[in-house]
Amino acid sequence: MAATSTTGEAPSLRRTVTTAGLFFFILGDVLGAGVYVLAGEIAATAGGAVWVPLLIALLLALLTAGSYAELATKYPKAGGSSHYTTRAFGPFVGFLVGFCMLSAGIVSVGTLSLGFAGDYLTEFVTLPTMLVVAAFLALLAALNARGISESMGANRVATIIEVSGLLLVIVLGVVVVARGDGDLGRLAELGTPENGPVSAALAGAVLAFYSYVGFETSVNIAEETKDPARSYPRALFGALIVAGVVYLLVGAAASAAIPTEDLAESTAPLLQVVTAAGIVPPVVFSVVALVAVANGALLTGIMSSRLAYGMARDGLLPSVLTRLLPRRRTPWVAILVTTGLSLVLALTGTLEVLAGTMVLLLLVVFTAVNAAALALRRDRVQTRHFRVPAFLPIAGIVSCLGLATQVDAEVWRLGVPFLALAALLAGIAAWRHRRRGTPAA
Repeated sequence: MAATSTTGEAPSLRRTVTTAGLFFFILGDVLGAGVYVLAGEIAATAGGAVWVPLLIALLLALLTAGSYAELATKYPKAGGSSHYTTRAFGPFVGFLVGFCMLSAGIVSVGTLSLGFAGDYLTEFVTLPTMLVVAAFLALLAALNARGISESMGANRVATIIEVSGLLLVIVLGVVVVARGDGDLGRLAELGTPENGPVSAALAGAVLAFYSYVGFETSVNIAEETKDPARSYPRALFGALIVAGVVYLLVGAAASAAIPTEDLAESTAPLLQVVTAAGIVPPVVFSVVALVAVANGALLTGIMSSRLAYGMARDGLLPSVLTRLLPRRRTPWVAILVTTGLSLVLALTGTLEVLAGTMVLLLLVVFTAVNAAALALRRDRVQTRHFRVPAFLPIAGIVSCLGLATQVDAEVWRLGVPFLALAALLAGIAAWRHRRRGTPAA
């Protein structure tokens, strides 16, 4: 349902991205490493019906995706969540949202580093977790500082490997059940001794939500899409639905093939399915999983360091973060700082708490974006853009607030300092904007 008007201003970048190209870009972003390491945590929280929290998280992600589809096609040259919220509510909220995005990236890298150091790696070597985390993050920082390749070939290969691994789990899960070694009854077991069915499903959805994040970064290439009003919504919703179907099948396969208590105790839950099937050597799948985790951590680390650099360049963070390597022209200080913070979080947190903290930070971002979609309805633009019914952003806000009520107290203890620091820095940024007379948008 596109809202029409007169022709908009000429783009500054070439519009070369097709609907199919955008679809695969978003799918590759969403089908990342989260499910490789979090399926067991979801089982521990929700019980054997792992697919239920995954389905709830998908539906909630689609609500917020509607707001992103409207805003990205309405402002195809915008800078994403921070720009939308600055335009709608001013620099304070815009900076708060930008800082939460930055913090979420830093937390995510810490989460994935713990996943890399888990049971997938122990198929090859057993080393102290903290040593592996430190070495892993140091290597990522070195690769990040070296520079970003202009070719997307490596990312395509990594995405193919990730998706192939998930499809393999589905097939092997079916094999285990077909030969009588699984139990389909576990798919209906929702709840744990600590949580009833409803609270278990919602608490599990908080963790499952982690698996769907990534779609929000696709707004950055809306300007390069041939027909954003047509292509972006189709690619966004299509990619989320395909990813959701894959995740639901993976969750069902893992739960049916492996006893819930075994799944819940593993930091390499999908490896349990491969081992149970006995067809594919576990080391082969471990390589697939490690590639998925490492690729996700590297891409997120690149995003975080560039976001920190950009905010510093705009005067929102200390200027030291803008320093570049002379030859590589990469933001080495921003890379060191964001990597160092990820290391601290990995050394002091757990997989479940860090994943929950990232979701909490993104819930703040998504709530603000949904509110911005409503507030900017009054802003008339001379471009044809996608438009969602007003009740969907409202439902998105309600869903984000509802998920926030299910966030564990330990996650709040880690997340609140991030939010407090974001609010403090946002206040300073807003004061500086007023002092300079800088427009809000």
